[in-house]
Amino acid sequence: MAVRYPYVASPGPILRNVEQLRKSFPKELTAETLRKLGIAPKNESYVINVLRFLGVIDSEGNKVGGKSDVFLQHKDDDFAKAVEKLVRDSYEELFELHEDVAWTLDRGSLVQFFRTTDHSTEVVGTRQATTFQTLAALAGHGERPPTAEPAVQRKRDKEKGKKSKGGTTPAKVSEPPPVFQRTVNGGRDVGLTVRIEVNLPADGDQETYDRIFQSIRKNLIDAE
Repeated sequence: MAVRYPYVASPGPILRNVEQLRKSFPKELTAETLRKLGIAPKNESYVINVLRFLGVIDSEGNKVGGKSDVFLQHKDDDFAKAVEKLVRDSYEELFELHEDVAWTLDRGSLVQFFRTTDHSTEVVGTRQATTFQTLAALAGHGERPPTAEPAVQRKRDKEKGKKSKGGTTPAKVSEPPPVFQRTVNGGRDVGLTVRIEVNLPADGDQETYDRIFQSIRKNLIDAE
């Protein structure tokens, strides 16, 4: 049995595509168009399926009059209301079963519905649920997920946290040069200056940096 309800691996490709279409809607929208725009890498056909399911484009990628006009709504509130109608009409069976509660169903309940309806796997059912929740957020129901992919977003959050603590960690840090002195031939001191350059790992945390400097002090600076 063919999967009826569309899905995308994560919210990012859908959200970035919506942002693009609100700015400019191409005359023809296909997977090749999305590849040229570079807004849904490796997810082009999945995003196209979502737009076809909503009735925004036809099987050839042409805009469908009336439904594609949703992207002409400049005000966010008007756009959300227009998307709400598209989603409600497209997911008719879900709303017949749960009515307005469908907007706020938890992930498990949505997965149950999609897997039972489409006989989909757990992975596909979960992605179908995520896709619906993303569309629901665009319709003003629920918090809109971040546009960036999870791994990218975590990296951005980490960098933001470093800046809030007083700036990012420099790529290179130099310790003050320690001086070692030894007595040679029973009377004359000879000084040796050693300059240590430390390349800190870009993804290290404060604990990692502390251990590095503690090791330097123990094994080099305080060495006998």
